[in-house]
Amino acid sequence: MKKEIFLKTPYITLGQLLKIADFISSGGQAKMFLAEHDVYVNGELDSRRGKKLYPKDVVQISDDMVQIKAGK
Repeated sequence: MKKEIFLKTPYITLGQLLKIADFISSGGQAKMFLAEHDVYVNGELDSRRGKKLYPKDVVQISDDMVQIKAGK
């Protein structure tokens, strides 16, 4: 599945992205989700929920891909 997230701010964190993209239902679940799943940011494995994501970044989780874009 491919999703696009449009930012209204200069960046969001990986934890925020997981919630916005419906991988988790609350921000408190981010740490556990990242411990249990391989999450790739721009092709590199990353498990930091505070990782800043900017437009043009791509997050890959299993078969799901989320692309970050500048806001509309």
